[in-house]
Amino acid sequence: MSDNELESNMQMDESNLFKHIAVIIENRKESIASRANCEVTLMYWEVGHYINTTILEGDRAKYGKKIIAKLAEQLQTKYGNSFDYANIRRMIQLAERFPDFEILVPLARELSWSHFIALLPIKSDDAFMYYANDAICRKLGKRELRNQISRKSYERREIANMELSEQTAVPLHLFKDPYLLDTLGLKDDFLEADLEKAILVELEKFFLEFGHGFSFVERQKRMTMDGDDFRLDLLFYHRDLKRLVAVELKIGKFKPQYKGQMEFYLRWLNQYERREGEDAPIGLILCTEASRDQIELMEMDKAGIAVAQYWTALPPKAEFERKIKEIYAETQERLERRKELGIDSSSTREIDYFLERDKEEEDE
Repeated sequence: MSDNELESNMQMDESNLFKHIAVIIENRKESIASRANCEVTLMYWEVGHYINTTILEGDRAKYGKKIIAKLAEQLQTKYGNSFDYANIRRMIQLAERFPDFEILVPLARELSWSHFIALLPIKSDDAFMYYANDAICRKLGKRELRNQISRKSYERREIANMELSEQTAVPLHLFKDPYLLDTLGLKDDFLEADLEKAILVELEKFFLEFGHGFSFVERQKRMTMDGDDFRLDLLFYHRDLKRLVAVELKIGKFKPQYKGQMEFYLRWLNQYERREGEDAPIGLILCTEASRDQIELMEMDKAGIAVAQYWTALPPKAEFERKIKEIYAETQERLERRKELGIDSSSTREIDYFLERDKEEEDE
């Protein structure tokens, strides 16, 4: 081997050595940071639990509240701003939310204290765990988690769930209604092709709204039958459910003929694209207006088809919350009507809407 070849090999070895060692260091740093975050959260739980059980319990509660402010001053002086009054109050809330320490531990291993600050104002246990698990699955930072909470991701998923009948072929917890596509940057008077293109350009943002587990397969999926070509707008695959998901984009109000069109697509995909081990394909029709009574009458979900609205502009906060609350109330009313007629006996659960955080929590 020549000197030049030897030198080249040595440089390559040095480069590979550096890369390998760098990976070890970065992985360990991440592990150390994760363990540190976990220990901080568990420490805060212990503080909150001790205050709850020794100071705020029973007859001592009224007296205890008066001394927490004094305790905060003492702790803040010695240990810094992490022990100010607001944060001690959160520690107490954490201990109240998780009376069983062992339930908290796996969450603390994955989420930082900043995540818990965003989650604690949520009163519903179901909503709390939905957002916590979503943050873990998608590795959401605290800002993105706050964004998902403010955009009512859980509540919109529950609306979609309530629209499904007992005989539904559409899996629970898969879709939302409505979808918020305001991040795609669409202008007024856009066409269906513009929406499709915007989704593909901003695919990462779309998946953040669409949910965990989806992967993109094809745009304008060509389907040929008897010499005629048909094209599906978007085709996705859900890795966890192991099934194809067909998506049709429509501008305007839902029309009954959309059902037949999607049924054709799903049957074609089932016959020609479905692979061994996969479940039957399902479809989602996105419209700017849902026509929910028509959709209920046509029993779309029994054919494996969900229909949802999409909004390309997000209303101001108060209006957005009012609209979501109205949609929820209307959906619950239709569900109750089905139950009275003996059509559907599925149960509903109360959703905690519009939970306001303290301004100090928003500013963190």
